[in-house]
Amino acid sequence: MLDTQHPLTLLVNGSVGDRELCKIQYHFGEFGNYSLVVKTLSTSTKTLSCDLVVNEGPINSYLPILFAFLVYMGILAILIVGRLFMKIDPVRNWVYKKQNPRETDHLINSESRSPNTAESVSSDPAPRLWSTASRQRLRSLDTFRGLSLIIMVFVNYGGGKYWFFKHESWNGLTVADLVFPWFVFIMGTSISLSLSSMLRWGSSKRKVLGKILWRSFLLILLGIIVVNPNYCLGPLSWDNLRIPGVLQRLGFTYLVVAALELLFTRAGAESGTLETPCPALRDILPYWPQWIFILVLEVIWLCLTFLLPVPGCPRGYLGPGGIGDFGNYPNCTGGAAGYIDRLLLGEKHIYQHPSSNVVYQTTMPYDPEGILGTINTIFMAFLGLQVPLSFLAMCYMYFYAMQTISGICCSGSIYISPSLNFSNFLFQGIISAVLTKCSKEEGFIPINKNLWSVSYVTTLSCFAFILLLLIYYLVDVKRLWSGAPFFYPGMNSILVYIGHEVFENYFPFKWKMQDSQSHAEHLTQNLIATTLWVIISYVLYRRRIFWKI
Repeated sequence: MLDTQHPLTLLVNGSVGDRELCKIQYHFGEFGNYSLVVKTLSTSTKTLSCDLVVNEGPINSYLPILFAFLVYMGILAILIVGRLFMKIDPVRNWVYKKQNPRETDHLINSESRSPNTAESVSSDPAPRLWSTASRQRLRSLDTFRGLSLIIMVFVNYGGGKYWFFKHESWNGLTVADLVFPWFVFIMGTSISLSLSSMLRWGSSKRKVLGKILWRSFLLILLGIIVVNPNYCLGPLSWDNLRIPGVLQRLGFTYLVVAALELLFTRAGAESGTLETPCPALRDILPYWPQWIFILVLEVIWLCLTFLLPVPGCPRGYLGPGGIGDFGNYPNCTGGAAGYIDRLLLGEKHIYQHPSSNVVYQTTMPYDPEGILGTINTIFMAFLGLQVPLSFLAMCYMYFYAMQTISGICCSGSIYISPSLNFSNFLFQGIISAVLTKCSKEEGFIPINKNLWSVSYVTTLSCFAFILLLLIYYLVDVKRLWSGAPFFYPGMNSILVYIGHEVFENYFPFKWKMQDSQSHAEHLTQNLIATTLWVIISYVLYRRRIFWKI
């Protein structure tokens, strides 16, 4: 059994003197069967030849992905064609009449009796449009949140057992490592909007703070319940209760960032900008107390990570332990981050099977949602909070302008700003390049999801901002995309996340497979389970059922 994710090097050494006899580098394929044939060419010179023989050819493990892509594209094409047909008046009227025959007859009869009613309603459409605009919700935010959530659900269900849909063993990034930071990022964006809305509608800071505390408490409590399933193990024991988790970290991050924003928010701060000779500072100056607090947190993270003495480990160790680093530090998984969790929470109260234990054969428990990494999660949410400062304020201006001014042709100057926080996020990208030296392993602080390193946060915040900008442009500005299907789970994110965790091992989200090694079966099962949650969220949206905390 060999790894097929990366090319491997096979070395054949002599039994006497440990001399290298031959060397082969090869990228093996999944389910292939190979033989290494070693022949002696000369007994006098002791030279050997090594040949790799393919007994059974490997399969193309990416064909199920292609097939799934074509299936979903076919479904999308059918929906698009159906929508185009619905724009044809006879077709639309026929479908509506079949679905609601009584309402259609009533509408026809009422219009035939009072033809002036429709005219009176349509003569002054401004009040209806204004009331719609006042309740306008940015679909791009829910679409972004839903996209992150659906990828998270798919990854948690197994991701078809493909390596790029699993978390990276230690340093580096895969698709699975993108979604949680994006969710944190958009949570920060939502904090800015929700707090400014509550304060604008007259809620006192004391009342808002109470809501923040209650929501954080519920998230942490739900996280502890969800992260400790015990359906088959009997009553939950406090001896091995896992304390950290995704919802716990979201709850604590929300508490800190929301309280910080509430503490320093000012009347009119939602207008977004300050006049300054330097446009790049326009988005920072209104938040200078918060920036100071965040920078202090980052200094604390750096000091603890690189200066805290960890027994049996070098200072500033960022490696996976186990057989990593030639096995010199087997019990140093995570360095200071792992040590703090084991010291304060106890080894039995953190995650027992980290992603590093397969490749690096680590034996120490390590929690990727531990205490030290929460500092950088707060940083990530705070970066998301910066977006609405100019970005979304101009979006609202765009909505009002488009719905009150007919034939507007200068809207480009409304929804695109030269500042738009872009310079700040470009700076984050430069920081990432410097910290990582644009490499996976050789940087000062590598990109690492397990540690939630600074470079991981700055890199993912850049990705998140660019993706949010693209979605905002397509969904809210040009209206080229409604945000479906990701918009629907984005409107019920807590319910979908908790539901997918609770029902993960129940039919129809999971069933016994005939071939547990088959990518096709795993991918089919994981895609069906994920699609079911999209359908559930759509049904809940149509029925106006939303679970808010």
